[in-house]
Amino acid sequence: MPKDIWPGGARLALSLVVNVEEGSEMSIARGDRGPEPVDELGVALSKPIRNYGNESNYLYGIKAGAPRVFGLIGTYGYCTTVTAAAQSLETYPEVARLIVEGGHEAAAHGWRWVHQFRMDEDAERAFILRAADSIEATTGTRPTGWLSRYLLTENTRRLLIEEGFGYHMDDYSDDRPFVDAVTVSGKSIVVLPYALDTNDMKMWTDPAYTPEMWATYACDSIDWMLREGRDSPKMLSIGLHLRIIGRPGRMAALERVLEHVRQAGEAVWVARRAEIAQRWATVRGDAA
Repeated sequence: MPKDIWPGGARLALSLVVNVEEGSEMSIARGDRGPEPVDELGVALSKPIRNYGNESNYLYGIKAGAPRVFGLIGTYGYCTTVTAAAQSLETYPEVARLIVEGGHEAAAHGWRWVHQFRMDEDAERAFILRAADSIEATTGTRPTGWLSRYLLTENTRRLLIEEGFGYHMDDYSDDRPFVDAVTVSGKSIVVLPYALDTNDMKMWTDPAYTPEMWATYACDSIDWMLREGRDSPKMLSIGLHLRIIGRPGRMAALERVLEHVRQAGEAVWVARRAEIAQRWATVRGDAA
């Protein structure tokens, strides 16, 4: 990869990813067979009943987390990629407004925050199209990026290419963008690898993983990538969730990370993923 791939000679492209899943998670109230299994308390109910406690925990992300998270990011002047489950933005248009007003990019995180791996090709295509149409309606811009809920199908990448998506995040295999091996009539899709290790979800899945530990790990990741970036610029993803990082005791950790990024100055290019994909394709000569 060229040393000057990122603007201004930056050594690291940093992608802040805000996941908006609240309001589209599994629920008996939405006709699902069971309640949402991802719960900070770790209570995975097998019975088809409402988990009102977990539902309220997700709602916290909308009511308190969203203005807090987008507000802090805005004070630093950074723009994020918001991987949004489309139904969430339909249900909570105030979050869609925060995305638009903050200059953030809305990427598709499915029509709902549900698994698509059980879908046949027709159902999955409809799922992808419904997500894109919905996000375009709520934000005014059609999404070019896609993130599945963990599991995709053998058809997913081909369907994304056929439906006009420019990049996807369903990969964890590198610290640099690359072109997916799947092609359709000579067209391909850029892979912007995501990261689980720098994701705030670890504070839900492991109660012993403190906000201080998360912030230290994220800052150490940035520093190491900057060190490598002198010879080989790369990208780093930091994944956030409104209901997780948006809690008061975790916001200080996010502020520490953002301040660390600011102190790095022009060495770090904080960008939306669509910008990273376009820049990478342009420098490589792959842009349309």
